[in-house]
Amino acid sequence: MKIPLFLIITLYLPFTLSQSNKDITFVVKTDSVPDQFSVYITGNHLLLGNWYPDAARLKEHRDNEWIGSFSLPEGYKLKYKFTLGSWEQEALNENGMVPGNSNLDVKNDTIIYVEIPAWKDSSYGVWEGQITGTLKYHPKMKGKGIRDRDIVVWLPPGYDENIEDHYPVLYMHDGQNIFDPKTSAFGVDWQIDEAADTLIRKEYINPIIILGIYNTRHRNSEYSHNDTGYAYMNFIVNELKPFIDAKYRTLPTREFTATGGSSMGALISFMLIWEHSNVFSQAACISAPFKIDRYDFITSVENYTGNKKDIRIYIYNGGIAIEDSLQAGIDEMLLVLKKQGYKDNEDLYWFKDAEAKHTERDWAKQIWRPLIFMFGNEESYSHIKK
Repeated sequence: MKIPLFLIITLYLPFTLSQSNKDITFVVKTDSVPDQFSVYITGNHLLLGNWYPDAARLKEHRDNEWIGSFSLPEGYKLKYKFTLGSWEQEALNENGMVPGNSNLDVKNDTIIYVEIPAWKDSSYGVWEGQITGTLKYHPKMKGKGIRDRDIVVWLPPGYDENIEDHYPVLYMHDGQNIFDPKTSAFGVDWQIDEAADTLIRKEYINPIIILGIYNTRHRNSEYSHNDTGYAYMNFIVNELKPFIDAKYRTLPTREFTATGGSSMGALISFMLIWEHSNVFSQAACISAPFKIDRYDFITSVENYTGNKKDIRIYIYNGGIAIEDSLQAGIDEMLLVLKKQGYKDNEDLYWFKDAEAKHTERDWAKQIWRPLIFMFGNEESYSHIKK
């Protein structure tokens, strides 16, 4: 009997009290893999590549069967998908559609059986969004203490014609997800290029340059409150920003320099503005894990005793699944920031979309709000004031 895609049979092996990690084994049955391809698993853990589609190759066990085992921490909330090595060749379900993430709470040694009937073909890729405007690419930029990464720069309409003009810059994390659905981890981009282009042409915001910093397989570590996270921030401040300011017609001072990101990218955005407020003046923190599981940057803000930092902060979250679990940390961060002197609709703005999930698709729907908050004029800002 065939097992539909992601209708999973899970076998729980004997529980061992002394074992803090659990062995999770994936057995994938698929008869539609071309000879030159392999099956990969990817997910929200470093061993599964942190959503890189070609990081964790499964071993061909026998004809049409692929297998891989991973030792994961007990209690870890695993999310995963399967590919043939790229997001253009992601697993499809029995209806020919790209399914959502599969989930597993790691509690016991587990064997997961999956049957995959088909794969997305790059010749007819299922993508949402497009590239609007001009992108410039800078591959494999190096930073001390972190992995090399690509940089993509979006130039506003009129950049090439108005050669005397200089522009504010928005530094965005998870850069492969923000402009191009073909490079985005889930086939849906933020559509920030479409949003910015529209807002600029309607004169709702000032023309800006948007810069996307690609993530790496070490994303969680690079976006965290640890040595790697600080190395990543130092790369942006000391190496990337001087390069961008020399290469493009920017307004380089802090009042024209902002940062933004979602999920862990939101956490590092807040850290970047908090630790380098002499360089950045604004941050968009979208679906931020301010305090959840092992992550906590609220304590650092709460313990701060210096003068109030001259920064403006946009905070957003949804209300479904993961988004709901972030709520307590967001509520606490808002409270701590207000105790530090930040005021609603002035230098602090919080927006909640109760129907939104933790996805690029839902973030794209509201990306116009932080753009107006950070770069809008008084008239356009009145549209988002509460």
